[in-house]
Amino acid sequence: MTVFRKVLEIFNFAINFITIEEQNNIVSESPNRWIVRVVLAFAVVAFIGVSIIPIITAINKPESSPQNQPTADSKISSSEQKSKLEDQVRGYELVLQKDTENQTALKGLLQARLELLSQKGQGEVKPADIQAVIEPLEKLAKLNPQQSEYGVLLAQAKQQIGDKEGAAQTYRTILTTKPGDLKALQGMVNLQLSEKRPEAAIGLLQESLAAATQANTVKPGSVDVVAVQVLLGSVYAFQKNDTLAIAAYDQAIKKDAQDFRPVLAKAMLFKEQGKLDEAKPLFDSATALAPAQYKDEINKAAAAPTATPTSSPTPSSTPSPTP
Repeated sequence: MTVFRKVLEIFNFAINFITIEEQNNIVSESPNRWIVRVVLAFAVVAFIGVSIIPIITAINKPESSPQNQPTADSKISSSEQKSKLEDQVRGYELVLQKDTENQTALKGLLQARLELLSQKGQGEVKPADIQAVIEPLEKLAKLNPQQSEYGVLLAQAKQQIGDKEGAAQTYRTILTTKPGDLKALQGMVNLQLSEKRPEAAIGLLQESLAAATQANTVKPGSVDVVAVQVLLGSVYAFQKNDTLAIAAYDQAIKKDAQDFRPVLAKAMLFKEQGKLDEAKPLFDSATALAPAQYKDEINKAAAAPTATPTSSPTPSSTPSPTP
């Protein structure tokens, strides 16, 4: 497992701990994706009370073992819940036939369709199911351009059905008006890496850093420089360019010595390299600097066994992603 995947997948907060109302989430990639295929799913609880996570969990849900087969009662309960959700979908659709931009109905429709997706088992989720989620998301993203969460969710859904160009265009739309939007940057980087275009990802992040000073002068806090530097370092680590990765992390630490994120990222890189003696004080420092809700997770990362080199395939030795 690469440092890039660890930083993004296991500790999303190490990159995305920013002052926003919702909690960001990372969902593991499908088994048939290559090692850096990280599917990002950003919860928008503060806005619509749901996230796109059911799309991914439904696709990756393991088949039930014989001893865990649902009972007759649970099947009835599940059937009743499905019927109720389908009724809700029809109700919201009727409202939207009369008022296509009714946001209450759009949010309700999105939530109901996501809940229906979460009930599906492995192999049951079809592109049409995700397309049904994309439709209300497109309208919500258009109606709420100031809330990039909708656009990021839309891009992730498009990427999930193989519409990478549509996903990229959605990210570009967000970044045109909000060049420092961390969620869009992270999603675009993930997309570019899944296409084996790490140099494009590096260029995007370097451009964001180059424009950060002016952007933050016009609107303070519009670009989280430390977060972008950590993400850049993680891309370098993915490329096995440890020297540049460490340099990026050190720049982030120099930018804000009280920020735990670059310290944690550097600790994880040292641990990946087998430099446990150098990693330990960094983990300790990250734990001391981090908010209380993240301390346990950092301690778990420090205590987790290090993967052997043979268990960490490189992008060149792994198959290309399949749509």
